[in-house]
Amino acid sequence: MKRISISFPGVKALTEVDFRAVAGRAHALIGANGAGKSTLMKVLAGAYDHYSGRIAIDGEEVRIRSPKDAKDNGIQVVYQEVDTALIPYLSVGENIMMERTVHGMGGRQLIRWGELHMEAQAILDRIGVKVPTKKLVQQLTLAEKQMVLIARSVSMKCRFLVLDEPTAPLSRTETERLFALVRLLKSEGVGIIFISHRLPELYEICDDITIMRDGRLVLRDEIARLEQHQIAFHMLGAKLDGQYPHVGRTAGEIGFEARNVRDGDKVKHADLYIRKGEIVGLAGLVGAGKTELCRALFGASPNASGELYLEGKALTVRSPYEAVRGGLALVPEERRREGVFVEESVTVNLTAASLADYAKGGAWLSAKLEKGAAAELIRSLGIKTPSGQSKVKNLSGGNQQKVAIGKWLLVDADVYMFDEPTKGVDVGAKRDIYELVAQLAARGKCVLYASSELSEIMGISDRLYVMYDGRIVKELDTRDTNEEEILLYSTGGSPS
Repeated sequence: MKRISISFPGVKALTEVDFRAVAGRAHALIGANGAGKSTLMKVLAGAYDHYSGRIAIDGEEVRIRSPKDAKDNGIQVVYQEVDTALIPYLSVGENIMMERTVHGMGGRQLIRWGELHMEAQAILDRIGVKVPTKKLVQQLTLAEKQMVLIARSVSMKCRFLVLDEPTAPLSRTETERLFALVRLLKSEGVGIIFISHRLPELYEICDDITIMRDGRLVLRDEIARLEQHQIAFHMLGAKLDGQYPHVGRTAGEIGFEARNVRDGDKVKHADLYIRKGEIVGLAGLVGAGKTELCRALFGASPNASGELYLEGKALTVRSPYEAVRGGLALVPEERRREGVFVEESVTVNLTAASLADYAKGGAWLSAKLEKGAAAELIRSLGIKTPSGQSKVKNLSGGNQQKVAIGKWLLVDADVYMFDEPTKGVDVGAKRDIYELVAQLAARGKCVLYASSELSEIMGISDRLYVMYDGRIVKELDTRDTNEEEILLYSTGGSPS
């Protein structure tokens, strides 16, 4: 890709960017949120057609102005937001074989469903994924949906495979399975373009690296020639100091308590408490039940039960509405589907949970008050957006997450729950989010921080619970434990 430039209303997204990938090698494409890496790949995928510059494969210029153009040239993309790329009411097999379902199996007008599911099963077997091909996609976990998307790409012959944050929802075992597949594809001559904010992973799987910042190319090199701190420096344009904030705080009395929380086989008799001013980590592998527990506490699961107490008083939480009225806030894992209104403006999103504060006489919303409150949050949170009127869908992942968190800051809740808040977020935006969480605790709020990243749990929490198979299996003081011990309990083990 040579001298690629593209603009959107109010922002120049890419400025004369050069990018080169090689067949049979994995190329890391990284940068802070908003750097332009996803935009560059959307140009390559034919999602944007109003760019300037040229694209060549094997030295010959090709025309890519639509997704069909990209696929015809052997370019396949697995995007980070899996729910936007899958059809939930179709089966796993139908989603994997989507292209052939649409165009007919082998040129025939009629589809042989048995053959379709057999071929889909063969692909799943190849990448080691155990998901029934006739199961509906809407019944899958986030990790399973990600693997279905990857399986779909493998089902079609591709010369270059773009993976946008593919490991974000995956467990370590699933990640290793993905890496084995990537190595297989590399050996077959497929070029891999790997977008990830997990720097250690890049060294495991990638050969080359391109770093972007503010819509421009910063550096291209072999990844083995760079150390992690050098990569972070080029991403941010500054040295990364103190990833985790050291905010002096002293936990007070118990502010929030949950007893015997249950949700079928997802959450089994969970008990926990959080002191005022305390950050409590919720650790566990993907699928351990962390998300399900957060949803149960927030009233987002109709089958959940249990007892909740705020400052010793019983709470009735049968819905998210009652949770918010009771002083609870949740920043969910799937931000685009559950955390923000992607088609609405930044201002609408930031004020959505506190509209009563901007209503004149309790009836009419004041646009002036809304805009003022949103503008202050945009400034204080460092949300990169052309204006408060820009649609959230046009923001980078990290800035979308800041919006998802920011709306709860205006509510001034008593208990804040964060479910994988830094998934798909760059190191700079991660630090901003950690700072926000620490500030909430410093204000005396109760904070529950769920993450499968053990380094995060160790860096941000004061105390933690470990989940395994839907149960809280251990409570630990962060100062007296380590990642090895947490991992031991996360995998169902126990000290010998």
